[in-house]
Amino acid sequence: MTRAVDDRRAVTGKRRIAFAAYADEGRLPGLLVLLRSLALTNPAVCEDFLVLHPGLPDEAFDPARRLHPRLIPRRAAGRLDVLRVTDYDTVIALDTGMVVLGDLGELLRMRDGVGAVPQLLPEDPADDRRVLLDDGLLVIQTAALDEGLLGRLDGGALGGGSLDSALKGVLERVDARHDFLAHRLFDDAPVPEGVAILRFTGQEGRPGYGPADEARRPYELDDDAFRAAYCALPGAKHPDLLLHCAVPLLERQPRVDLARAVAEVHRQQGRYDEAVAVLAPVAGRDVDRPRCHQTLGASLMALSRYEEAERHMLLATAAPDIAARNFGQLARLAWLRGDEHAAHDYARQGLDADPTDGTCRAWHERTLPAALRRDEAEAAAAPAAEQYAHVALFADGNENAGDKVLPEAVRMCLDTDTGPRRWLSVHVHRLFDERALERVNARRGLVIGGGGLFLPDTAPNGNSTWQWNVADATLERITVPIAVFAVGYNIFDGQVYRRERFAESLRALVRSSAFFGLRNRGSVERVRELLPPELRDRVLYQPCPTTVTRRLTPGWSDPERRDDTVLVNCAYDRAGLRFGHDYGHFLAEMATAVRSLGKHAEVRYAAHMPTDEKFVNDLRREHGLTLPVEPLYDATNDELRDLYARTRLVIGMRGHAGMIPFGCGTPILSLVSHPKLAYFLSDIERPEWGVSVHERHLGTRLAERAEMLLADHDAAVADVHDRQRALWDVTQENIAELRKIFG
Repeated sequence: MTRAVDDRRAVTGKRRIAFAAYADEGRLPGLLVLLRSLALTNPAVCEDFLVLHPGLPDEAFDPARRLHPRLIPRRAAGRLDVLRVTDYDTVIALDTGMVVLGDLGELLRMRDGVGAVPQLLPEDPADDRRVLLDDGLLVIQTAALDEGLLGRLDGGALGGGSLDSALKGVLERVDARHDFLAHRLFDDAPVPEGVAILRFTGQEGRPGYGPADEARRPYELDDDAFRAAYCALPGAKHPDLLLHCAVPLLERQPRVDLARAVAEVHRQQGRYDEAVAVLAPVAGRDVDRPRCHQTLGASLMALSRYEEAERHMLLATAAPDIAARNFGQLARLAWLRGDEHAAHDYARQGLDADPTDGTCRAWHERTLPAALRRDEAEAAAAPAAEQYAHVALFADGNENAGDKVLPEAVRMCLDTDTGPRRWLSVHVHRLFDERALERVNARRGLVIGGGGLFLPDTAPNGNSTWQWNVADATLERITVPIAVFAVGYNIFDGQVYRRERFAESLRALVRSSAFFGLRNRGSVERVRELLPPELRDRVLYQPCPTTVTRRLTPGWSDPERRDDTVLVNCAYDRAGLRFGHDYGHFLAEMATAVRSLGKHAEVRYAAHMPTDEKFVNDLRREHGLTLPVEPLYDATNDELRDLYARTRLVIGMRGHAGMIPFGCGTPILSLVSHPKLAYFLSDIERPEWGVSVHERHLGTRLAERAEMLLADHDAAVADVHDRQRALWDVTQENIAELRKIFG
């Protein structure tokens, strides 16, 4: 199967999951019932669906393709060829005689062996002997299949009841409700409550199986009825499946509610132009649809069509329950355009609508006249020609603690004075307009970075489609030297986005830059893939400056003693992309690790953002463990560095929950849920310091590695210092080059 360019699952260990079923010509009608039932009972699930077949023509699968957007026909000798599938980690093998009636989450979360339901042989029920039937449910962890089993399969040795002996040693029993045989329901017995999969073996339509047939009948629909039924379901739906069902219905009969649902999917996946195209025709006809105007306004804002966005967001404020949210968006929009006074007014209106709204409160405080006067005074603190302009994400309030430390660390590379006397701050998300261009061109040079700025869905804009809100034409008018410094390519596993505009902006930026350094070699490779050959060599490696904090910070001294603590950090932005179906597994394994580590040190929790504290709450609720919290989002940069320097070990999921403590000389272990963590560990030649959040034995492995670092802590600290030396050598060389560039 061909995967997207940015699908780096091998880097993070994210599980690849597929459903599968064998279908010859006679089984194709049953396949359609199976697909409909799967979608209607598990609407948030849309994994690849392999259809194994004996050589049917491709057009035979068109009816099934109309039901599932990720259908993959694959030639096979028989149903048990599913055991040969190697390009997925987990394969859930179903049968075309099955009807899905309930939640399959338990099967998706299985991690060990081969799951199956041993069935009582119908011809000899008194014997109570149970066997595995070749057409029964199989939940296959492909890593559990040894060469001997596959060899017997190749030799044709697996037939009849021999599946029992073949899977001996790897069999995991699954509750019978996941493969309940309909022939058990003779004499019109009702389908037992809780059955998740009902399997027919020729009972369809026969007398005596009325309730079983009634359970199957809702899934014998034509295409439009199926699509309408799926779209009408309450609750969460998988975005791919929702689009697959809703778009054909919209083409025949536009509906405002359905158009908004489709537009929301497009917006969340970064296809803002498609969101506008779907919603504008229907929202424009009806001003009394506040939520439609909210989605349309957010999509237009992401395309930098700010005046149109403002009109629709104002219409959205008509709904009391979403008024404050939209006033908050209006405040942000005005701020993006450089109108702080309008931003302040919108924030005040939002607080009038809901005095508890945190977003409006933050914008109201950020745009107070006193704060604006202070910003202006800082900008004029020194002659412009003596200052650097710095484009970065400048966090404040309860925003990401790592984003507060990072700009200061970048500045330390060029000057010990990191304040406004030497630096003009240009927020990366604000529209880089004529005024900003004039101010930057009056400085000695422009530094862009660091951080994961090459990300399409954080503060999206239509000018560059990455975080800096600059048009190509404006970028080309910058006359001072430009240095891109320690920027990261922050695409998640499986994250897909429209790369055409990004690639164009990227090329313009590389051409305009006198220095172009990315913070890990993985980012260097990804960005070079998007550039023409003549520009690729201009992309260089520049480690994140937080990783060399000890070398950069004036007057730094390593701690004489450390607290007997281990700090843990987790991240929850884009949780679906981080954890997939494995969050419950991750939480349970982390509980195991925390209990084990608690025997060696006090385990505390380092929250870079308030949302990070979800881990503490979930761990307490699900596993009865309570961790003290260090709210780093409320700490100063010096306090954060001091805390990380004084602990014995940091186990972090955020990039800067690894890089900052490493830079302070503290041993680290990374919970890898994003490629950037693996890239950093590869750069320092310590991949063993990372454990995937999807690792089957995460708790045990994490505890073992942590205990090794704690047991010989002096050696671990010395190793960190040694790894850091190589990063410092690269950074020094690049700083010397920057000094030449900036004079």
